[in-house]
Amino acid sequence: MGKLIKNHWARLIMLTAATYQIGASIEGFIWPKIFWDFLTKSLDVAVKPFPILQIINLIFGIAMIALEWPLPLLAGTSVHRSIEFRLAILPLSALACLLMYQSTNPGLYYLVGMGAYFWAFSEGEVYYLRKTLDSTSTNTNIEQQSLRLSAEELFKPGKWQ
Repeated sequence: MGKLIKNHWARLIMLTAATYQIGASIEGFIWPKIFWDFLTKSLDVAVKPFPILQIINLIFGIAMIALEWPLPLLAGTSVHRSIEFRLAILPLSALACLLMYQSTNPGLYYLVGMGAYFWAFSEGEVYYLRKTLDSTSTNTNIEQQSLRLSAEELFKPGKWQ
């Protein structure tokens, strides 16, 4: 069996959570509800009459898809390759999700993905770029260099034994 590449697994979890977060924020525009309304009604101002939390969730969801897919503008940049940046942004996105009733599931997905990213970071995994980015990005030199380094690391003799 192959070795689990944790940052790719976390990336797929994040794409799922971000897609779900966008859908939940759109649903939140129609049926605004705070998850914690059974404890206190003081948080209701975040979702109605003006949908502050729904807009925040929509922005975070679009930003996470733009970061994880990635947009050609972000591909190959230090922000895209940084696991540390993801570990700094994900708690904010998870908190925004966990506050709104419709988006509690993506908030939990974000927590699982954050754990996977932390696991990858603690084992020293490097976030490298896929070959599919070569034709879509303007940063091809950085991508080719990153791919070359990853291929050298991945195909060392004895690496998979």
